[in-house]
Amino acid sequence: MRTAVVVGGSVAGLLAAQVLTRYADMVVVVERDDIGADANRAAEGNARRGVPQGTQMHALLEGGRRGIERWLPGFTDEIAAAGAAVGNSGRDVHTYLDGRRRILVGDLPMVSATRPFLEAHIRRRVLADERVRLHVGNAAGLVIGGGRVRGVRVTRGSAADEDTLDADFVVDATGRASRIGSWLADHGWPEPPLRRIPVDLGYATALLRTPPGVLDGMTLGQSITHGPDGRVRVATAGRVEGDRWIALVAGYADDRPRRDSEDFLARCRDDPAEEFGKLAANGELLGDVAVYRHPDSRRRDFHKVSRFPAGLVCVGDAVASLNPVYGQGMSSAALHAACLADHLDTRPGPNEPPLRYFKAVRRVVDAAWQTSVLDDLRLPHVDAPRPWGFALKNAIGDMVLQASVTDPKVARKFLDVMHMLEGPDSMMRPGTLVRSVRATRRRATGARPEQ
Repeated sequence: MRTAVVVGGSVAGLLAAQVLTRYADMVVVVERDDIGADANRAAEGNARRGVPQGTQMHALLEGGRRGIERWLPGFTDEIAAAGAAVGNSGRDVHTYLDGRRRILVGDLPMVSATRPFLEAHIRRRVLADERVRLHVGNAAGLVIGGGRVRGVRVTRGSAADEDTLDADFVVDATGRASRIGSWLADHGWPEPPLRRIPVDLGYATALLRTPPGVLDGMTLGQSITHGPDGRVRVATAGRVEGDRWIALVAGYADDRPRRDSEDFLARCRDDPAEEFGKLAANGELLGDVAVYRHPDSRRRDFHKVSRFPAGLVCVGDAVASLNPVYGQGMSSAALHAACLADHLDTRPGPNEPPLRYFKAVRRVVDAAWQTSVLDDLRLPHVDAPRPWGFALKNAIGDMVLQASVTDPKVARKFLDVMHMLEGPDSMMRPGTLVRSVRATRRRATGARPEQ
């Protein structure tokens, strides 16, 4: 290809741009924020205007870390040297379920850093490539002709100031608010079906500094608490760059956290996991509490579209935006980049629709969707149809979760699924099910765990 255009300069768009440098002479990243001028924002901890959830706590799962490392070798060492915390899942990650510590046996690395920090390091590496050019502006639509995409319409400031960027290939990485449906409809192409699960999640995040020794031995912590009425609260904390902690509290529907420090600290104190009480008692808030609302999880089923123009794909939240408490966003973006590379490795013809790509991305989305949505559908306020086998799959998932506390092989399988290294269906394999049944029986009788 001569020119590829990526619309959106967030993590998904940047990783797609990095992939495209293997196949195109030039890659143009269209982004309304002047991300090239924001090189120092990571050190200041500031999120971009185009990432409204950028102030919130983020997770980089192992599937995502490996994916980023594939396209940007040495990335983990680089961010660790700059201050990111890298812990061990079995030693440094403290997980609580209704106040009881769950000891997971595993050695997966866990990265803890702020979203602006991670994005800035990815951005610096990608934009350093002379084949990548930044174009500051807003995408206004596509140019489609002859059954394929021909370019992107871009505006600067006002609609009257419009340019057209010619392109042999276009990637939509504009996030969950993507206008891909209307852009396609403008040219007579069918819109991809959109599915929504109304989770109505709210969460609040703050940066804190704690005295030495208060939270020694922990790099990341998460606490999930179930109320008697089915209400679920989540609290998460992680050590980040600048010798700070970032902490998040979350709730659903009418239990969403408020934008004030009193409510934030009270939720930390009320959490049954002792680390969050220590954080509230000893931590110094650095700045204001930031809130964000996630009204629904959504996915666009591109694989169900009967016709689709050649030379056009979508990545990241433009494909699927899931409940963020599971931390799947950045890792999904990395896996979508791998699907893009696999698709382009087949050397598709200039007029060949990207059906193979969307088929591969569907597998990634299905796995992430099943992991998060099966739990979301348990929430009493979520009004959405339950899929076939809903009760059975949740019962098996609960059994595997309980078995992971005492059986190291089941624990590793559970971690692999949570970190997007394997799909959730892998927990349904006979070997894992047999070990899970045995582990739960031994736990009930007090027998010695199997090694």
